[in-house]
Amino acid sequence: MLKAVIFDFDGVIADSEPLHFAAFNMALESCGVNISREKYYADYLGYSDKDCVSVINKEYSLGLAPAEQQRLIDRKGVYFDDLAIKKSSIIDGAEQFIAMLKQNNIRMAICSGALLDEIELMLKSSSFADVFESIVAADHVENGKPDPEGYLLALSNLNAVSDDKIAPSECIVVEDSHWGLEAAGKAKMNRVAVTNTYSADQLDSSAEIIVNSLADISLDDLKMICQ
Repeated sequence: MLKAVIFDFDGVIADSEPLHFAAFNMALESCGVNISREKYYADYLGYSDKDCVSVINKEYSLGLAPAEQQRLIDRKGVYFDDLAIKKSSIIDGAEQFIAMLKQNNIRMAICSGALLDEIELMLKSSSFADVFESIVAADHVENGKPDPEGYLLALSNLNAVSDDKIAPSECIVVEDSHWGLEAAGKAKMNRVAVTNTYSADQLDSSAEIIVNSLADISLDDLKMICQ
């Protein structure tokens, strides 16, 4: 039985990855680093800011101490907020899909590698900012995707506020990256992959459905996954 849908945020609800990419390069300018779009999308997409900076620090031999890495993350956040305020980044089809779930009393949560204030900032421009019972962001977990910690925490949060307990098999995760799909699989949840960021052949073939847009999925499609 379908009881809940847990969304990734970047690349599923909002197309904020171009903003993250630009903000990272702006922050990294002082380190003499400029990441190509191809490398960012191939190697860093799906990481939390903390994990992304850690990997960049190693790959580019920057030698940044933990405190310096945090300052880099903070600078990136300032640049991102400025970019996000200037433009709505809600992806076509997301509003329609979320409205369908709300009308049918399907509970919803977010599990994202983005920071909570970034997610809330972008949700402000939407019509559905109040539908998510739980938002699990990078701030809330020790281990980012592909670790299942975030998805398990999102489910735990949903179960903490209702007597109608939800099993992992009664959840559908909506993801756009193989990191997220792997995390959802480890959490024993069903998976829908959307090709907003990667093509179908680049996504995990073990996803129950792969679609080009959330507008392509009906409630019956979702219920069949959870039978």
